[in-house]
Amino acid sequence: MKVTVIGDGAWGTALALNMLINRHDVTLWGAFPEYLEEMKKRKENFKFLPGVSLPDELHLDSILEHAVSDADILLLATPTQFLRGVLRKLSPVFNRSVPVINVAKGIEIESWKRISEIISDELGEVDFIDLSGPSHAEEVSRKVPTAVVAASENQSSAELVQKLMMNEFFRVYTSNDVVGVELGGALKNVMAIAAGILDGMQLGDNPKAAMMTRGISEMSKLGEALGGLRSTFAGLSGIGDLIVTCTSGHSRNRHVGEELGRGKSMLLIQQEMGMVVAEGVPTARGAYTLARQANVSTPIIDEIYQILYHQRNVNDAIRALMSRKAKPEED
Repeated sequence: MKVTVIGDGAWGTALALNMLINRHDVTLWGAFPEYLEEMKKRKENFKFLPGVSLPDELHLDSILEHAVSDADILLLATPTQFLRGVLRKLSPVFNRSVPVINVAKGIEIESWKRISEIISDELGEVDFIDLSGPSHAEEVSRKVPTAVVAASENQSSAELVQKLMMNEFFRVYTSNDVVGVELGGALKNVMAIAAGILDGMQLGDNPKAAMMTRGISEMSKLGEALGGLRSTFAGLSGIGDLIVTCTSGHSRNRHVGEELGRGKSMLLIQQEMGMVVAEGVPTARGAYTLARQANVSTPIIDEIYQILYHQRNVNDAIRALMSRKAKPEED
């Protein structure tokens, strides 16, 4: 099949390479022509996926109309906060009959919308599939065994993604819970910041295990209130993605938390990260707002929001969480 990947970051590149293994015709689109030219010369995405060779079979294109003109499938790998702008450029040249796979994770600030809702706003009704799960680009690009879930309201569309992407290194399951899979992938990034804070403070294993366990409980309750299935959060896009993001050195969100735990300010952390995106930062604001709207108690999300946006002291945040009123575990 002819597949166009919109977004030349690490994840878009890794998935493009995966689909080349399956002998699809893959085009990778990026917004900056000069960078794509340099990628062609070096045969490497040196900023976002260094050390991984790009084969000649991978087409690189900076002209959006060319990139999508004859695509059978579109894969969106654009960070959430930039997606709407890209979709507005895509809209006049996009064939609405082409299935759209999204692999980014997050909640748009100000609108507080999931990615499927943003796509609906800008492209109208499309055949949408969300792909999520514990899957670092650095590992997928090196053919490390990985399992993810493809969620669509249309079972045949989820199965299409299975056929498109599945191989001996990359296993794809299916789901019909688009809302739950989207929210699992988004909310776990907030918990990864919390995990990083604990690691940066060198507090050990006990608090991190407790945070992850209570974190998946918060994610499940909020996800269910927003229309997802509680059971989805026990799967790959929920607890699976939570585990990998909270424990891995590849995680940008955990890195943000580590730096906060070591005493750095958010301003300095963002300056040092440059173009690298940590989606958990805006998602924390979105999750906090959505929880207020849904009247759901989310103490961990609330404290992370206060740390990120109101300079809450990390020790005070931990003390507040540990001092909450006693309650049954199932609450």
